[in-house]
Amino acid sequence: MTTAPDLVGTELAVARTIAQGADAAETYDAVLAAIGTALGWEVGAVWEIDRGANGLRCVALWQQPDAHAHEFVALTRELTLERGMGLPGRVWENCEPAWVGAVVDDANFPRAEAARRVGLSAAFAFPIRSPGNVVGVMEFMTRSFAEPDQALLDSMVVLGSLIGQFVVRQRAEVAVLEGEALNDAILDAAIDAVITMDDRGVVVEFNPAATKMFGYSRAEAIGRDLAELIMPEWLRAPHRHGLERYLRTRTGTYLDGRVEVTGMRSDGSEFPAEVTITQIDRPGAPMFTGFVRDITDRKLAEAEVRASRARLVEAADTERRRLERNLHDGAQQHLVGLALKLRLAAESCPDSSGATGQLLTQAQADLAVALDELRELARGIHPAVLSERGLGEALMSLAERTPAEIDVCDLPDGRLPDRVEVAAYYVVTEALTNSAKYAKADRTTVSVGLRGKSLVVHVEDDGRGGADMAHGTGLRGLADRVEALGGTLVVDSPAGDGTRLRAHIPVEAVDV
Repeated sequence: MTTAPDLVGTELAVARTIAQGADAAETYDAVLAAIGTALGWEVGAVWEIDRGANGLRCVALWQQPDAHAHEFVALTRELTLERGMGLPGRVWENCEPAWVGAVVDDANFPRAEAARRVGLSAAFAFPIRSPGNVVGVMEFMTRSFAEPDQALLDSMVVLGSLIGQFVVRQRAEVAVLEGEALNDAILDAAIDAVITMDDRGVVVEFNPAATKMFGYSRAEAIGRDLAELIMPEWLRAPHRHGLERYLRTRTGTYLDGRVEVTGMRSDGSEFPAEVTITQIDRPGAPMFTGFVRDITDRKLAEAEVRASRARLVEAADTERRRLERNLHDGAQQHLVGLALKLRLAAESCPDSSGATGQLLTQAQADLAVALDELRELARGIHPAVLSERGLGEALMSLAERTPAEIDVCDLPDGRLPDRVEVAAYYVVTEALTNSAKYAKADRTTVSVGLRGKSLVVHVEDDGRGGADMAHGTGLRGLADRVEALGGTLVVDSPAGDGTRLRAHIPVEAVDV
């Protein structure tokens, strides 16, 4: 048997096979057949490194039609060879080709007995190399005795590198395809709309959820200008300016954060949406992916919660007014009548200096105190001046009754909706109470004025600070009252530096 065939022709045949190959398994089979046939050897195998088993496993086998080496082939398929074990293991360990003239005499050849039974004798193997490491081993066996052939081994080293490059390239292509398939599966299953645009603002990806949300098919969306496709007209210019600014400065306001925007469906209808935009990490021109969520249901739920809270606040205020009227028109009037009767009784008492007269006088004094306390209680439940004369007069009256120095400025002219006035009044009341009782402030400034469509209440003192909405019920209750009307309450109270409380209350109150 000739062991030195046309090696150049063999290399060309293998190169041609690899160039035409698309699948690793089919290419392995073709390469084994090309080399084995050219050399006249009977059996060939490809071993790849199994990282999980930390060994070599056979992934491809070939034999000449008349080799009759089925027992040996079957055993080869079952084996896992550790580094250094058998001929393939030695090649893996040393990263060099190797030759065995008589496998039955080799102490490190686990398949020696099976080779003897089918008549196989000589063997050689060479590494399949990628740029940097060994990815596998290719092995051939023959029935004839064969002396080591260095020229053949050198040729096989060249082929091993060529095959290794193909393996690495094919694995990379498979990884890309699998990654793309996984990405496609994720995009298809995503609940949120996922839309990708390039640096020109043109849509390059549009997943099924986006189709459902916006009403365009993927084919209709791809290649369209994103702003024209899914944004109301009033948002398009800001979007384009923002994109242009980012491309120029590489700084963006909305990247990697959640932003509430308005989306537009294919029929022109608008809806509230939440979007997160991220730049894709890839070479070349920037590309951006947006994850869009329709928050219509959430906004409706939030509006219902606000309306419910507003109804509760309104019910509480109505009850306060009822109690105030009952105290004023009921108990207070009865006590005024009783005071009149006591005065008449005292005047008609024949001995005003006697015990009876003194009791009557004391009763009148006690009743006067009770009336004052009742009036103060009624005023605290719901000040009549607020209902009768408005927020400005109520705040001036409140400042006059407060022992500390209060500066009131910038009061609103005219009347505001009842709920707005009540909320602003209680914000100031609670702030003044905290300033006097806890902050030990000497001076407090109260400013209440209209700013656009909101009433802005600002209370600032020079006390010791430290107010915290998370502790106590007063400020938290005020925040609930203000938020129920769609407003906000902010408290800035660093320790030792006074307290600043600011409330924004929409003048157009929530419908109840």
